[in-house]
Amino acid sequence: MNENLYARLAAAFEPERPFLTDGSGARYTYADLEKLSGQAAQALRDLGLEAGDRVSVVAEKSVEYLWLYLGCLRAGFIFHPLNPAYTARELGFFLRDAGSRALVFDPGLGDRLTESTAACPELEFQLTLDARGEGSFADVRRQASILQGAHENRGDDQAALLYSSGTTGTPKGICITHGNLFSNAVALADAWGFTCDDILLHALPVFHVHGLFITLGPTLVAGASLRFLSKFEPDAVLDALPGASLMAGVPTYYTRLLADTRLDQARCASLRLFISGSAPLSEATFHAFAERTGHIILERYGMTETGINTSNPLQGTRKAGSVGPPLQGVELRVVAEDGSIQSDGMVGDIEVRGPNVLPGYWRLPEATEGAFRDGGWFATGDQGYLDEDGYLFIVGRSKDMVISGGLNVYPKEIERELEACAGIAEAAVFGVPHNDFGEAVVAAVLSASSIELDEAALISVLKAQLAGFKVPKRILVLDELPRNAMGKVQKNLLRERYSALFS
Repeated sequence: MNENLYARLAAAFEPERPFLTDGSGARYTYADLEKLSGQAAQALRDLGLEAGDRVSVVAEKSVEYLWLYLGCLRAGFIFHPLNPAYTARELGFFLRDAGSRALVFDPGLGDRLTESTAACPELEFQLTLDARGEGSFADVRRQASILQGAHENRGDDQAALLYSSGTTGTPKGICITHGNLFSNAVALADAWGFTCDDILLHALPVFHVHGLFITLGPTLVAGASLRFLSKFEPDAVLDALPGASLMAGVPTYYTRLLADTRLDQARCASLRLFISGSAPLSEATFHAFAERTGHIILERYGMTETGINTSNPLQGTRKAGSVGPPLQGVELRVVAEDGSIQSDGMVGDIEVRGPNVLPGYWRLPEATEGAFRDGGWFATGDQGYLDEDGYLFIVGRSKDMVISGGLNVYPKEIERELEACAGIAEAAVFGVPHNDFGEAVVAAVLSASSIELDEAALISVLKAQLAGFKVPKRILVLDELPRNAMGKVQKNLLRERYSALFS
């Protein structure tokens, strides 16, 4: 049996069924998907790429992006999506570390990528994604024949490579297999009741697991349809809600929709389910959305390394503040520091195992070994507890990661940049509640000697070094940082002290 993800998904495709309608009204069927992804796969093969080669993509969301992703799966290449907001230096690291052989990018990023690719010896092919440009990937695709079938893959063959920074500030490559993605897609389609009659409103970015895997996977497993918006804009989403049956988003989407008086029960009449993830959903938003629309948002919990681990039920109680019980096929436990299993209601470290869990980190055997416990349990780095009904409640992240607007921000990386600035002796980065983004990134810094620090100037410096979503919304100059007896900065006290900074 061919365990290539595309080959397994294609078993549900009915050629004449609608697959996607984009924001301009253009429509595509599953027959179009089969043809266009097959052209994308063959176009890359014609360049000379071989199965297992990394194909990096730095581009905004588009339908052409989807054909490229599905084509990579189909031909056995490893898909490597990158956030277009990354700086040249950040992109350069990712391309070098991945050993990418091909790069597809938006034309407007050319100047930034010239610097990024200067020291990438394995990078042989560079194409723009522009659907109209002569010599672009889209142009090459249109001239290619259609790859028949799909490359023969095992379930444990790598399908994708994504990066997530660790507490050291050094990004780690996350290896995701064909089997990881298929098992999670099947589990989610079952958990959320996907059928071929569903229409999913898709306004998420596609460089992120949420928009690329978590929503697209169950849609394709069920042979359902997408209403595919280029990005989240309240006006466009409100216009697209009538006729859709599901919507997936991050908490920020729901708070922004609630801020618009046009959101009401009538506009949501065709919807059967709203799903939230990538960041904690506040109980206030949970209740306000239910009161306004009559819909109870379904919250779930996952991470890049594992896909989705738990979900509130489609039928049954959806508890505010909880991310629900484990999905079918996923095992989850909460353990104490000594490794013993915590009883109901007791906080501990969350560990999971199952066919959804990554095999390891890219070229980092020590990091892989450190992430797994005896018996194949993966340490998520999150802390929480299970209630008497088996519902998981997450109380914090042991690695102090901040999730702003659904995107992961790792404090150590920003602290390093700040401490490289003249006049800063030490920096501590943390997250505080924010009505729009869920969490806002904030930095507290100590001045070196008597140098006066300018907040606006520091933010300007960081904007040139980091992607915009990582840049602190405030930089607070303090006389001292709270510390424990061992001298370690107590970020929990900073979070408490400045919890109302944006309220």
